[in-house]
Amino acid sequence: MARSRSMKSRRRSKSGGAFDIDITSLLDILTIMMVFLLQSYNSSGVVINVPKEIELPRSNSESLNTFGVNIQVSKSQIWIDDKEIINTETTDSAQLFDEGGRRIIPLYNELVKIKETIKLSGKLSPDAKAFSGVANLVVDKSLKYSYLKRVMYTCAAAGFKEFKFIVLAEGN
Repeated sequence: MARSRSMKSRRRSKSGGAFDIDITSLLDILTIMMVFLLQSYNSSGVVINVPKEIELPRSNSESLNTFGVNIQVSKSQIWIDDKEIINTETTDSAQLFDEGGRRIIPLYNELVKIKETIKLSGKLSPDAKAFSGVANLVVDKSLKYSYLKRVMYTCAAAGFKEFKFIVLAEGN
């Protein structure tokens, strides 16, 4: 009998009471994380890395960016999708321009390769996106218009005839 009583008392002590857990601090952390994630959410789905050499102009525009090739232009360099294509400080100017100085040769060649790759993938896969001809231009605000005109002419000659200028939102 004594043995059975001790077993019963052990069972009661193990299943005796409910736990009191204070989750206030956990809820605070979750709320802070949710606010941070909502503020950093990008609904366009397009992510563009801006090189430190480029200072973007500001805008009040509310329209979102679209998918296309990202062309980043500073005073001395041009990148396509984060890959450096041209560095004018290390490249001879005779190798940079043709068509009377209107077209930038390395940029044109790279854009044509990208266009052909997109078109080929469209033929091979029915789910692939079709070639849109959109060029997202990330341009330093101090760049001279004459150089920007060369970049735009080169893009159009390669088949990228729709331009979207990427700017910094006024609040940032």
